[in-house]
Amino acid sequence: MRMSPPSLRRRTAAEFIGTAALVAVIVGSGIRADSLSQDIGVRLLANAAASAVGLGLLIALIGPLSGAHFNPVVTLSEWWSRRPEHGGREVLAYIAAQIAGAVTGALLAEAMFGRAPGSWATEPRSALHLLLGEAVATAGLVLVVQGLRRIGRPGLAPVAVAGYIGAAIWFTSSGSFANPAATLGRAFSDSFTGIAPGSVPSYAAAQILGMVIGLGLAGVLYGTVRGAGEPKAPDARRTG
Repeated sequence: MRMSPPSLRRRTAAEFIGTAALVAVIVGSGIRADSLSQDIGVRLLANAAASAVGLGLLIALIGPLSGAHFNPVVTLSEWWSRRPEHGGREVLAYIAAQIAGAVTGALLAEAMFGRAPGSWATEPRSALHLLLGEAVATAGLVLVVQGLRRIGRPGLAPVAVAGYIGAAIWFTSSGSFANPAATLGRAFSDSFTGIAPGSVPSYAAAQILGMVIGLGLAGVLYGTVRGAGEPKAPDARRTG
């Protein structure tokens, strides 16, 4: 028996909870790695592994409810490529939930490790090469998300998106934040994964640029979005 699609309220709640959990995994694993090793390579490996596994599990769990965007860039790119099907009200609700969830997740991670929640990060990340890395990381993420949907393989998202993010944490200079909401949330944690508040706008701008590039690459590779034969929501929106 086919279940009716979840209401916007339930989907928004799923985006809030999923984004909060994702950022708690990212920040919490960074705090843990920082306390266990002074080797930057070991810390990065631990954080990348935890982030990728956590993201994959959350996509698999929450994808059937909201599409598991957890990311304003994914929400905006999905809206742009499927405008007749997705209204502005859903986009605004998703993005608001993602931002609130990201801040909540960062504060939760701080509290779990006995740190005073709400301390601003002090790590500046505004160098040009880091912004280039963010644009590349975000473009790749959007290309993966769009590509999976356009070839009719959205079910691979838990593995493919998580695998891409785990790899991009290593191959990009920025550490592949690739998510404006998570970037803002990470400004609330003065830890290994933090970003100084002053660097957040430039990172977000690079991520938006990466989204545009990713959409352009998807158009070049796969053409325009398919019509009636394309997989329908919510499965077609399982992204991270």
